[in-house]
Amino acid sequence: MERSVNALDSKIIIGICNGDRDAMYELYSAYFERALRLAIAITRNRDMAQDAVQETFIRVYRNMHTFDQTKRFEPWLYKILVNESRRLLKKEQRLFFWMRNDYKDAEHIQADESPDYEELYEAIQSLSDKVRLPIILKYLQGFSEKEIADTLDIPLNTVKSRLFQGRKKLLKQLQDLEERSAYHA
Repeated sequence: MERSVNALDSKIIIGICNGDRDAMYELYSAYFERALRLAIAITRNRDMAQDAVQETFIRVYRNMHTFDQTKRFEPWLYKILVNESRRLLKKEQRLFFWMRNDYKDAEHIQADESPDYEELYEAIQSLSDKVRLPIILKYLQGFSEKEIADTLDIPLNTVKSRLFQGRKKLLKQLQDLEERSAYHA
């Protein structure tokens, strides 16, 4: 069952539609950190991620009047963010395609960063975008499979398949890592 916008978000959204800059700041403050973490996970580059988040919030502000308040706000926001991140990646590829593999930002997702999660994060980052994005949206952002399908504009069964493939690849990578660690211990 799809949940609608919560009361606080609804108040903020109405404020933004009425041109209230304080409401936009409140929205920005509420979602910035999670948006940045997702953008870093997509772009694998902190500077590009910050640009994507900034452009996303500009687009949200300009297009808030088109948002359907019977739906959840987060998937709409993250759909814009995913599209903006992809746009910046394509632009970057056209300009510096030969440098693509050099962009490994050391400041990846910082929330909950600890030695226990470092291997998991690296394993997630090593996945192809095709399976990495659904994994991130499902397990790091808490999206339902339907919300992922809507955000990425792909069929629900494709989301399920990609989540299955992603989990399978992650399990294999983590098992290989555990075996290497046990061998070197």
